[in-house]
Amino acid sequence: MTHLPPALDELDRTILALLIADARASFVDIGRRVGLSAPAVKRRVDRLRANGVITGFTATVRAEALGWGMEAFVEVYCDSAAPPSRMSEVARNHPEIVAAMTVTGDADALLHIRARTIGHFERVLERIRAEPFVRRTDSRVVLTQLLPGGDSGSGAPLRPLLDRPAENAVEPG
Repeated sequence: MTHLPPALDELDRTILALLIADARASFVDIGRRVGLSAPAVKRRVDRLRANGVITGFTATVRAEALGWGMEAFVEVYCDSAAPPSRMSEVARNHPEIVAAMTVTGDADALLHIRARTIGHFERVLERIRAEPFVRRTDSRVVLTQLLPGGDSGSGAPLRPLLDRPAENAVEPG
């Protein structure tokens, strides 16, 4: 059975956009902007949380402020098809890996890594390469973030998803 995402109306999308921009916005402030009472906004937010659309609220901190100024993406190539659960375990064992995913293409996985220095990054890379199933890695060090949202907390990468309902999305031809 396929699990379908809950339907979102325009008010839900606007509320989500406002919460992405400022998760600390009060229900009163959001209500003023969307034309609902605070209790009505709260009911919608509670429903969005219950349906798994909103998965949490968090503070976003600039990694550089904590001393994690070096950022890279690493493609991981495996000797054999390592199961995603094994890649996930490796990612959890390296605190410098801030995101990990399996991908299409030649690489088996893509890791987003934060480190304090290039030397620190090199040591992390050596630990990853020491995994028995890792054949090789290919790294890309980030020089400049061109779009806001990576660490800025603006939620910008999600905004396009809110602007176009999935049921109306156009598949690239």
